[in-house]
Amino acid sequence: MSTRHAVVTGGGTGIGSAIAVELAAAGINVSVMGRRVAPLQEVASAINSGSEGIQCQAIACDVTDEEAVARAFAQATEHFGTVDILVNSAGMAPTAPFHKLSLQDWRAVTTVNLDSVFLCTQQVLKNMQTQAWGRVINIASSAAQKGYAYVSAYCAAKHGVLGLTRALALENATKGVTFNAVCPGYTDTDIIRESVTNIMQKTGRSEEEALLTFTATNPQRRLVQPAEVAASVLWLCDNSSASITGQAISVSGGEVM
Repeated sequence: MSTRHAVVTGGGTGIGSAIAVELAAAGINVSVMGRRVAPLQEVASAINSGSEGIQCQAIACDVTDEEAVARAFAQATEHFGTVDILVNSAGMAPTAPFHKLSLQDWRAVTTVNLDSVFLCTQQVLKNMQTQAWGRVINIASSAAQKGYAYVSAYCAAKHGVLGLTRALALENATKGVTFNAVCPGYTDTDIIRESVTNIMQKTGRSEEEALLTFTATNPQRRLVQPAEVAASVLWLCDNSSASITGQAISVSGGEVM
């Protein structure tokens, strides 16, 4: 896979950055995209410092803006060529009771989590079909497979991502392009750590007690590690996974079966 080019959205932090590192370690050229350029550059620098040349480029992009997405993908292909692998990892998951959600809140969550997948996939699909090889991997969360309280907009958007994944898998089943969703449970990222801190401050619980809010639903009683999610993504990129398409790969310690 040394000649492949992958784009990873949300590639500056958390799961996205772990995926970028994993793909680069396998010899794949990586373009990381996201709104904040500083963490993207940190990821790119870390990857490039361990390689003989430029293997990763950082591209600032608002993945909810159609024109910005078009510019970003043009920039990505200018340096590394056609995009062979797309990992849609950008997302947001604010919490609130449904009755307190405004239409603006709803649209913000669905735009980042679902519309971005539509926009980015449209940028790469035609070329993937032309070359009869492509991998589109959507980081959809276990919230694509079940419901969670207080994140209704996020659950709705991620269910939409999974539905889109399955539809496109069928549309492209004979074209050499696979579509899969990787669905992590609660994962050890800054978002979860910030949530633990907030719970501690609001409730007076200990860190261990606050962490149970997230680990209790996992039969393994732990947070998923970003590297575990990244390993699943890399597997789906391999030629040996050509028959895996339209699937929801749950990386959740058995929470979803």
